[in-house]
Amino acid sequence: MGLGEAKRVVTNKKLKGLGEMAFAVGGGPVNWFPGHMAAATRAIRDRLKLADLVVEVRDARIPFSSASHHLQPQLSSKRRVVALNKKDLANPNIIPKWIRYFDSCSTNQDCVAINAHSKTSVNKLLELVEFKLREAISKEPTLLVLVIGVPNVGKSALINSIHQIASSRFPVQEKMKRARVGPLPGVTQDIAGYKIAHQPSIYVLDTPGVLVPSIPDIETGLKLALAGSVKDSVVGEERIAQYLLAVLNTRGTPLHWKHLNNRRLEGIRYDSKEKHEYNLKDLRPKRRKSPNDSDMLYVEDLVTEVQCTLYLTLLEFNGNVEDESDLEGLIEQQFEALQKAFKIPHKASEARLMVSKKLLTLFRAGLLFSSFPSYFVVLMSQNLLKLYYKANRCLHVLVSSCLILNEKSAFQMLMMLHLGHTR
Repeated sequence: MGLGEAKRVVTNKKLKGLGEMAFAVGGGPVNWFPGHMAAATRAIRDRLKLADLVVEVRDARIPFSSASHHLQPQLSSKRRVVALNKKDLANPNIIPKWIRYFDSCSTNQDCVAINAHSKTSVNKLLELVEFKLREAISKEPTLLVLVIGVPNVGKSALINSIHQIASSRFPVQEKMKRARVGPLPGVTQDIAGYKIAHQPSIYVLDTPGVLVPSIPDIETGLKLALAGSVKDSVVGEERIAQYLLAVLNTRGTPLHWKHLNNRRLEGIRYDSKEKHEYNLKDLRPKRRKSPNDSDMLYVEDLVTEVQCTLYLTLLEFNGNVEDESDLEGLIEQQFEALQKAFKIPHKASEARLMVSKKLLTLFRAGLLFSSFPSYFVVLMSQNLLKLYYKANRCLHVLVSSCLILNEKSAFQMLMMLHLGHTR
């Protein structure tokens, strides 16, 4: 069977969706609605009545699943900008189609793709916000912009970037307090306001991320968990990792990793005997350390090992990835192989949990789909290395390969386009 062919076998029995398979339903519905979310939802609804414009931040990889569904009735009559954040981790070929779709949904609504850490990107958002407020500016001395979204889509990071830009663009006199940013959902737990401009006075309100009390279906919950909008401890890292592997396998993604730059073919490998203190936790937001030459080699070699492991296990798989039993068997093989790739002791009592955490860290950092620079680039000077690392966020991300979360039901309304079609 050629590499370009999907490993599917025609059968007469009804095939299950990923959300219906045992590994997905075994843990029950995915729900996370702690007490502060109920209080925050009430406060957000009150402030929505006063808002002149709403910026709804969504994850560009799952723009339907990450919508604030419980607030849509109140949002329908508001000026709104749908900001698809984390565009650097999404498929750039699909994003324009999403923008056209959301732009067509309402005359009050516009859509823009952003990277909350990029000033250029956030500047475009601000220009759109000002354009949509042009009528209100002539009528009101004070304007209120409300930023909403589910947990961990990047609202607070966006607010901080707006602060940095506003401090240079507008004559802001008051000292502005920065929003708290962290790698875990639920960091912002109260509503805080920030004045970003005078004449007219414009206030931006950051709000805590809130989910619906009951997520409508299991697969939507797993998508949100994989994207980091639901705490891992609520769903379980192993269950989330199983879902990630199921998505990768059913899309045939690892089969397209054969031609990624493989340093091992060049005879260059990281020396595991060398004392190495770099940890995958350093890839998480607010914990990243600038890597040195050894760090680059270590992470590159680790990612290559994981990619090769998933590629080989799927290549040698003779079953049907759309069959529940076959797919679960493949995932079990991959867990065992990944344990070796991550060099986790065979007798480790929590080996599966450790494999799950490491795999999720690579995925969320954008490294699982990386194509690394050649060895001479890795050995550039330390200063250039730091700039290179910061500029690319997580080494060198192949953005065209990062979007794998399939919003299939959504694309039935969008000419059956598949959000995860590009591997």
